[in-house]
Amino acid sequence: MTHRLTRTELRGDGLLLRPWETSEADAAAYLRGFGDPEFRRWNNPLRLVDDLDAARRALRDRALLWDEGSAGAFCVTDAALGTVLGNVTLNSPYWPNRSATVGYWVLPEARGHGVATRALGLVTGWAHALGLHRLALDHAVGNTASCRVAERCGFAYEGTMRGSHRNADGTFQDGHLHGRVRPDPLPAATPSTATAAP
Repeated sequence: MTHRLTRTELRGDGLLLRPWETSEADAAAYLRGFGDPEFRRWNNPLRLVDDLDAARRALRDRALLWDEGSAGAFCVTDAALGTVLGNVTLNSPYWPNRSATVGYWVLPEARGHGVATRALGLVTGWAHALGLHRLALDHAVGNTASCRVAERCGFAYEGTMRGSHRNADGTFQDGHLHGRVRPDPLPAATPSTATAAP
């Protein structure tokens, strides 16, 4: 069993997932993602990404987390065109318990095309192939789009976590917890398992 994340690419279902780069194009896409009003509505990042320099710093930090094996952030792209569509991340793998968390966001122009569902499906298959048993994700109550993505990928609703999401104004709101364990059957519409690109 693998006990470390290593940089890889995942390909399938019309997507190529690759580690983020510090290029101008990736930094601009990352900045657009974090600046999107819908993203800001549901997320309160620990660090503000409000210009290209901040985006590059954030992407350098993402690369360090890959190197440490403590998180794998994938830039979600269209496999044919290379267009950046969003992000999906495997966070905080705890190997003794074979568990980790996942998160995702999609750029506005890519929404409504199943991008988050397909990307999460690819990362889920990859994570289970690494030997992880349980994956968890949570989202703010009211974020029905994220809830649908979780359910489409076989992440069962497990409960409400009171006051688990901190809003940008300092207030707190409840979150929904979803989980998927390796034996869970895949829903019929879930994307196929990822294959690592050569």
